[in-house]
Amino acid sequence: MNISVYCGASLGNNELYVDAAKSLGKWIAESGHTLVYGGGKAGLMGVIADEVLEHNGEVIGIIPTFLVDRELSHPNLTRLEIVNSMSERKNKMIELGNCYIALPGGPGTLEEISEVISWARIGQHQNPCILFNVAGYYDKLKDFYQTMVTSEFLTEADQEAMLFTDSFIQMEQYIKEFTPVTVRTY
Repeated sequence: MNISVYCGASLGNNELYVDAAKSLGKWIAESGHTLVYGGGKAGLMGVIADEVLEHNGEVIGIIPTFLVDRELSHPNLTRLEIVNSMSERKNKMIELGNCYIALPGGPGTLEEISEVISWARIGQHQNPCILFNVAGYYDKLKDFYQTMVTSEFLTEADQEAMLFTDSFIQMEQYIKEFTPVTVRTY
């Protein structure tokens, strides 16, 4: 299974974020999955790629040319695909992924996981979306999704189709038992 992971190009200010990236990378490799990610060597992106590679896993990086030009691409990946734009990168990561997981990150990470959650609702993919809620990082976002439900902008079924967790056991079970959301109708 290809697991697309969205995460920060920074390390953040909590060692638990780095530990989570390492744990997720190890889990991906030891489970026989392939990491699909943004192709960078900086921050949590570099940490997770290094960890998958250290545990003999495969890593596919997707990176736009302007980031390659800044010497930000990871030099040791199984495969590195260079694309023209961030939009192409996101589309390729969605296309290659069978599951989408967000580690802590900034606005780009939030945009990417939000996009795959939104695209599931309109039938553009049928894959699980997971927010790795390290140290409660995504608690406020989880609360905001609940506000969307109570305000009737999101259905409870759509909310249940995403997982907020810090447990690999829960992730594995969710992936194994995942049922795609019903395509939204108007």
